[in-house]
Amino acid sequence: MLKEGDKAPSFNMPTNAGENVSLSKLKNQKVILYFYPRDDTPGCTKEACGFRDELSKYKRAGAVVIGVSRDSLESHEKFVKKYNLNFTLASDKDSDVCEKYDVWRMKNNYGKTYFGIQRTTFLIDTKGKINKIWEKVKVDGHVDDVLKAVKECP
Repeated sequence: MLKEGDKAPSFNMPTNAGENVSLSKLKNQKVILYFYPRDDTPGCTKEACGFRDELSKYKRAGAVVIGVSRDSLESHEKFVKKYNLNFTLASDKDSDVCEKYDVWRMKNNYGKTYFGIQRTTFLIDTKGKINKIWEKVKVDGHVDDVLKAVKECP
């Protein structure tokens, strides 16, 4: 189980922009790595639009935002176009990165159990260490909480 202060696990994932994103390419930048269950669902859309609306503030604070789900690149592209998202969405189709970050969890919904992504956000500092973790994220107010932490992060 990851904790604050740990070295962030490496990752390399395809993105909606047709490129790969990796932690090693983001050295000397603060990284917001947020995991969400599914494109174009109510909570995930609200969270994505929140990051979209505040992205310029994140950039001024020296951070990049990367959203991660198991959705296909085609699904990501539709999601980006529909909501005019202005940051990277990465596809973790095989759950490799989700497992490294321990967000691939057993979930329970109305008595039905299944594996899925637990909505979680990681703030990775410029040295590649996990500065802050938000688990079981409640969308309301989350983007503002993360921005405050980014501004305080070395």
